[in-house]
Amino acid sequence: MPRHYYSIRMRAAKDGTHISGAEGIYERRDVLDIIRRYTSRALTHEKGRAEEIRLTIEELKERPKRIPSLPLCTVNTRNPQMVKKVAKDLLMSVGITERAIDEAFTAITMGIVMRGAMLMNIEGVRLEPDLLRGVRVTRMGITRSASLTLARRLGRLGLNNTTVKEALILASKVHRHPMVLGELCISDDPNYTTGYVATRRYGYVRLPHIKGRGSPYGGRAFFITGGEVNTLIKYLQTTPVLINRIGPCRGVVSIKDILEGKSRH
Repeated sequence: MPRHYYSIRMRAAKDGTHISGAEGIYERRDVLDIIRRYTSRALTHEKGRAEEIRLTIEELKERPKRIPSLPLCTVNTRNPQMVKKVAKDLLMSVGITERAIDEAFTAITMGIVMRGAMLMNIEGVRLEPDLLRGVRVTRMGITRSASLTLARRLGRLGLNNTTVKEALILASKVHRHPMVLGELCISDDPNYTTGYVATRRYGYVRLPHIKGRGSPYGGRAFFITGGEVNTLIKYLQTTPVLINRIGPCRGVVSIKDILEGKSRH
């Protein structure tokens, strides 16, 4: 009997401002439990209790593509200045210009709330159709067995939390597309101060102290090259993807080891 998969997406707002979101791809037997979990999340968020909760439940007509997660590690960055240097070392080594990286940091830290990610070419020029909304990545999830494996591996590192898992799933989908060279992400959660850089070459690299505690700004930028932007946007927004294998998950490593490829083994 064929499995039926559903994309479930939740968006919650208070005073007209986005405070919480969640999404995943689930089998039909899990739908009711996930609805309860997402609703509870919206009603108990540290940014406040949601006044408006929107749930979208969509049966997928296309069978999800199955992919592995990116390798994960952490660089022991101690302040935003060190983070910026490490981010530049990683992103410039895959062909992204310093100007583009500076533009991404500036745009993210300006405090403009965007619902989606920026698309930038390697020179820092914005390419998404709506510069105020950005591009949302949707229709991604993780299989039950892969989720258990990920929880076990992250647990050994003290990182088994929703924020890390959901960001890794998103980054893993994004970097399966050949147009995406790299990603910079800063959480808009005032109390979550670890950001990340992701690339196919180095995987998902966590960067602590990317901003000061209490800072409400955040966002993400995808650095892209070649190909048709609309094709990439269609993939990011509509192609269903499930993580079914977990890549290596390491603790703290040096930027030197990452650049030399030693962090993935």
